Amino acid sequence: MKHPESWARIMVVPVIDLNADLGESFGRWTLGDDASLIEVISSANVACGFHAGDPSTLRRSCQLAVGAGVAIGAQVAYRDLAGFGRRFIDVAPGELRDDVLYQLGALDGFARTAGGRVTYLKPHGALYHAVVGNEGQAKAVVDAVHSFDPTLAVLGQPGSLLLKEAAAAGLRAVPEAFADRQYTADGGLLSRSLPGAVLTDEAVIAEQVRRLVTGEGVVADDGSIVPVTAESICVHGDTPGAVRIARVVRDTVEASASGVRAFTNVSS
Repeated sequence: MKHPESWARIMVVPVIDLNADLGESFGRWTLGDDASLIEVISSANVACGFHAGDPSTLRRSCQLAVGAGVAIGAQVAYRDLAGFGRRFIDVAPGELRDDVLYQLGALDGFARTAGGRVTYLKPHGALYHAVVGNEGQAKAVVDAVHSFDPTLAVLGQPGSLLLKEAAAAGLRAVPEAFADRQYTADGGLLSRSLPGAVLTDEAVIAEQVRRLVTGEGVVADDGSIVPVTAESICVHGDTPGAVRIARVVRDTVEASASGVRAFTNVSS
């Protein structure tokens, strides 16, 4: 993947959103400390049942988010519970559109029951990476969002086809960066199959976040500096020590910027 031209212009964003994945438990399998994480973040990417999450988990996640005043986002994925949504599936665009609509509707039902609503969408795992450059799948996701609720925002990788298609459809396109993932020289993320792909050292994470917030760019795996513009920073809920890492990220943002606030509460 080549640098989009927009990446050459680093933008300092004074108020940053902090998002994290929630609701990824399933049945008797518990993943992440959602109750603690919700107290640190400003936006919750709630799994919608395709890669993780079950109805009761979706309900609890929405209740937690509404109770904490945290924005609710639909974290949509391929239908891949066994692979946690991290395996690419070559889904036909029409089928993918309907799968995304299904997930949006399910989560929004629980969100409204809890007194809130879904305000944005973020793809998960392999789908997140696919819509960076796969035009058919990017359009399918955007078509689903636009037909469901054209006021929803779309959260994704800077320079991706997903965000370009979202903007072209009149949706709010929100670029994000990652606190706990290693970047490559082309602005992508180092494959999880490679050593060092997931950052766990708090000092390294804090420095990456500081550089993001101050507009200095991130240090890639080859030592080069990669410009990344972001309105939101993500912490993975399944990363070891996710709650502790999220607190480090929040402290770093608050020390380097104006504060932490959901991007859905900031004028576009």
